Amino acid sequence: MLIKICGLTNPEDAAAAVAAGADLVGFIFVPGTPRALDEVHGHWIRRVDGADTVGVFRDAPLDEVRRIRDLLGLDWVQLHGEEPDSYLDALGEKVIRRVTAGVEVDWDRVAWLSERCLPLLDPGAGDGTIWAWETHAERPAGIRFGLAGGLTPGNVAEAVRVVRPAMVDVSSGVESVLGRKDHAKIRDFVDAVKSSHR
Repeated sequence: MLIKICGLTNPEDAAAAVAAGADLVGFIFVPGTPRALDEVHGHWIRRVDGADTVGVFRDAPLDEVRRIRDLLGLDWVQLHGEEPDSYLDALGEKVIRRVTAGVEVDWDRVAWLSERCLPLLDPGAGDGTIWAWETHAERPAGIRFGLAGGLTPGNVAEAVRVVRPAMVDVSSGVESVLGRKDHAKIRDFVDAVKSSHR
């Protein structure tokens, strides 16, 4: 199972996520959002070592996504808006694609995406929106997807046991203040995930 710590805004928090055992570290490239970076303020991302880097985009032009990915050496791209599915073929296999989730989930859509990328069930946009993920314990078998939305060190182990995702993704659930991570919470989150499927 993959563990993604997202919304990182500085080298110290990224290093703490890597040291705690995160597999993926995420950086937001959505102008005007609280944790947004750009290629100038995020130049240090190229030096992150020990975990795959993920650039999160929302409705950006394909050329802009490619430009920032290549400039900063990002390993993955996350599409968090209404981008056309043609982006998937253009960006390759290492793509995470948000699927709006709630009481209802379009499992046919998730299954289709899972053959092309890693779909991410997420009701919000890094705002810690909590949703009834436990209602999807009986979701269709054999579909690989990630889970986000309101996850914390206190509830992620239950989420993993109940929903059995291929990835868990957290941002606000491990923050001390908006845009700054709590390193102890990151460690607790990673430890909770790992202990839930030993």
